[in-house]
Amino acid sequence: MATTATAVTCALAVALLAAGGESPRPPVAAKLPETTTLHGDTRVDDYAWLRDKNDPAVIAHLEAENAYSRAMMAHTEELQETLYDEMLGRIKQTDLTVPYRDGPFYYYSRTVEGLDYPIYCRKRGSLDALEQVILDVNELAAGHEYCRVTGRDVSPDHRYLAYALDTTGYESVSISVKDLESGETFESVIENAGPWGLAWAADNTTLFFTRTDDTKRTNRVFRHRLGTDSSRDELVAREDDVRFRIGVSRTRSGDYVLISSNSTTTSEVSFIDAAQPGGAPQVIAPRRPGVRYSVEHRRGPGGGWFYILTDADDSPNYTLVRAPVASPGPSNWEVVVAHSPEMYLTGLDVFRDFLVLSERRGGFTQLRVRSFADGQEHLIELPESVATVYPGTNEEFDTGVFRFRYTSLITPRTVFDYDVKTRSRTLLKQQEVLGGYDPDEYESTRLYATASDGTRIPISVVHRKGVTTNGLNPCLLYGYGSYGASMDPRFNSNNVSLLDRGFVYATAHVRGGAEMGRHWKNDGRMLNKRNTFTDFIAAAEYLIEAGYTNPDRLAIKGGSAGGLLMGAVLNLRPDLFEAAHAAVPFVDVLNTMLDPSIPLTTGEYEEWGDPNVDEYYFYIKSYSPYDNVTARDYPHILITAGLNDPRVHYWEPAKWAAKLRATRTDDDLLLLKTNMGAGHGGASGRYKRYEELAFEYAFIIDRVGN
Repeated sequence: MATTATAVTCALAVALLAAGGESPRPPVAAKLPETTTLHGDTRVDDYAWLRDKNDPAVIAHLEAENAYSRAMMAHTEELQETLYDEMLGRIKQTDLTVPYRDGPFYYYSRTVEGLDYPIYCRKRGSLDALEQVILDVNELAAGHEYCRVTGRDVSPDHRYLAYALDTTGYESVSISVKDLESGETFESVIENAGPWGLAWAADNTTLFFTRTDDTKRTNRVFRHRLGTDSSRDELVAREDDVRFRIGVSRTRSGDYVLISSNSTTTSEVSFIDAAQPGGAPQVIAPRRPGVRYSVEHRRGPGGGWFYILTDADDSPNYTLVRAPVASPGPSNWEVVVAHSPEMYLTGLDVFRDFLVLSERRGGFTQLRVRSFADGQEHLIELPESVATVYPGTNEEFDTGVFRFRYTSLITPRTVFDYDVKTRSRTLLKQQEVLGGYDPDEYESTRLYATASDGTRIPISVVHRKGVTTNGLNPCLLYGYGSYGASMDPRFNSNNVSLLDRGFVYATAHVRGGAEMGRHWKNDGRMLNKRNTFTDFIAAAEYLIEAGYTNPDRLAIKGGSAGGLLMGAVLNLRPDLFEAAHAAVPFVDVLNTMLDPSIPLTTGEYEEWGDPNVDEYYFYIKSYSPYDNVTARDYPHILITAGLNDPRVHYWEPAKWAAKLRATRTDDDLLLLKTNMGAGHGGASGRYKRYEELAFEYAFIIDRVGN
């Protein structure tokens, strides 16, 4: 075994080789292993030492891997430049979002060619009014390699802007407040805050926000009063159950501040009268194990009503109920929309005269409008079947217009305003795709594979018209399949670079997501997790059998929990794929879930299972990609990571790459590329992000393209 000094020397030597004229060699990760025993099972981890970010050998190893990746992809540099130019050439670099009305102002953001970050603006009273820049993120980014505004909230009187700023990618933010009348910013009013969750009270001087514990779990809500030192901020709520995270928001009506505690399976929501922000939170419904709910508010006598989406009382696809604010407990819940096994209620927007339900039926999204006056309902009609529709920005409570967004695999993102009374929609903007993109030159469809247990697995597919099913097409198959997150068909202008090179692009809607309803999520989590992997394999096999591609032309891609999917299917069926891109992959599942000090671990017990329990330990071990690497041939693999990633720590992809290098029996390409200044989402600036995408797409095209 190599000592630390030897490991550093090896890593630096590799970096020099990669940068010089000799043929580069893969980095070697060798140090003393770590041995653990649990449930009578002894495991040896040869690469546990890579967890020490402060060890110079670790940084040297990652830098050597980066140098090796650059060297092995040097022959694609011209392709990378071409892809970068193509991707950038399709976007309108100087552009603005559709302004939305909020009180006396129209708010929007815009981008400027050559600048990485958005500029947030507003106009008073009319779109023809003088523009006021309220926040220029490019100015905030000066001197930072990474910059992201994770949250923004304007006070009810529109004088103050609170914003949360992350300058590392580690999702530990500072909250500042800017006086939009004077332009003065109270620098770093609150340090070490949670990255999401800001809510102003009606007095325009009280701001609610969250903080995290040492594992980055949002576990506390505080209130801050403008003009006071943050050390005097008052604790409003605390969540001590490690499975739960806490959040704060304000209802669209503006009347209440909501404090929500959520685990994967259980919820509890409390409220504070926004006009009396010093009051104690009042619980709407005490938590019951296995019962989730979310809350919206409608004004009316006695404080009005809370409208509640809940899976209580054996309604896994959710029921909509309402209860008076004065007594909102479950004994007063009145059913508004009953549970349906065919229709999954996924979201709710409440306005003065109507509500809008976001739904899923048959694997597709839809929006249902319901009038409060007469209870009549109707669906918003859509032009395509294989498409996605979802609410846009709707800040106004007293309105008769609902804004929604629409997209498909071939239709760019489109924004509509919908008049609820006339049922007419107004096109406000469709994403401009420069460079001659014509949607009529492409086609999309929904296919179905059959899983090993007989379940039909949807696959969304897009390609250029004229592509034949002769089995010779290059194909990129994408998947995720966790947390009930649905990978709905959406337009991505970057994928045109693949489609125009003859690729078929497909998304496997595997179990673990919620495309087909709540049961779809539950059938791909905990002790059902392996369904996610076998579903993806079934989708790949179907694409091959149907003639869309063949194993020598099939590449796969997934990120985060989708990276776990990549690692699992590569262990199960490495023969089925030619190349894989695993982005920030959650591949060291067992070790991570056994360490409660790692961010997010304890809250994940209800997604993967608690490995301190014998049954879950061995089930997780049976599929954890890192634990199941064996001596066999693997496809070409690109692994991407972020050094400051708090969700999937850099060491998971680093350890996995090292173990693959030491164990696999083939000479196919294996690259580990770590962004040394970013977190889970990669580069924060849009131009750097396009550089990263060009590298990733070049890898795929180089391995399976024409």
